[in-house]
Amino acid sequence: MSKAFTKESDSADDDDELQLPPLPAGGKNYITPQGFATLRAELKELVEVERPKIVDAVHWAASNGDRSENGDYLYGKKRLREIDRRIRFLIKRLEIAVVADPALHTGCTQIFFGARVTYVDQLDVQRTVRIVGIDEANSALGEVSWISPIARTLLKAHEGDVLKLVMPDRIDEIEVLRVRYP
Repeated sequence: MSKAFTKESDSADDDDELQLPPLPAGGKNYITPQGFATLRAELKELVEVERPKIVDAVHWAASNGDRSENGDYLYGKKRLREIDRRIRFLIKRLEIAVVADPALHTGCTQIFFGARVTYVDQLDVQRTVRIVGIDEANSALGEVSWISPIARTLLKAHEGDVLKLVMPDRIDEIEVLRVRYP
């Protein structure tokens, strides 16, 4: 069957390119040294290990003959496009990254990028969050992006400050209990 009659095209996935999470106007893509190293390690793994492995598999599958019904070939080409898309995304993110080392603020009671902050809300629920870059935020681990509402509320505050956290349905008061840096 001709490629003209199939849904798949070589540029089909280019339209689905990973969109970069929005940065504040004129903002920078701050990231911790650990987050930068993690992204760089992922890029290296994709370029040096994953991509060559898939290229070899696609080459082998292509040498088997008819490509139109060759599942290994079709899957391999699809996986190769996914890897290439992720590589482009990582390269763009690493190019605009500004590494900010939170260890420079060790002993400080003011909240800056990279701080681990413990706060209590109006219901006496105590939470601890770490303010990190967009690409390394993981809410399951208590890591929030520096552009998130909670981080924007906390930034520049000091231990003991009572702050107003604006949420979609209400405004909460939170009190900063403790600020730590790695």
